[in-house]
Amino acid sequence: MPELYRDPWAKREAWRKHPLFSMRYYARNMFPGLGLGATAFAIYLAYGMFKPQQPAHH
Repeated sequence: MPELYRDPWAKREAWRKHPLFSMRYYARNMFPGLGLGATAFAIYLAYGMFKPQQPAHH
């Protein structure tokens, strides 16, 4: 592209196209601990289901 038609503001607008500012990045990193928390909760529920019941002392 000839120098005559280059956008003089391209460098100042380049940050908008950076992958860090995309909606996909925000959607993926909106809840950073959700996966770990859901996994820990599932393990907790599975342990509660398969653990042998102890008799009550009352």
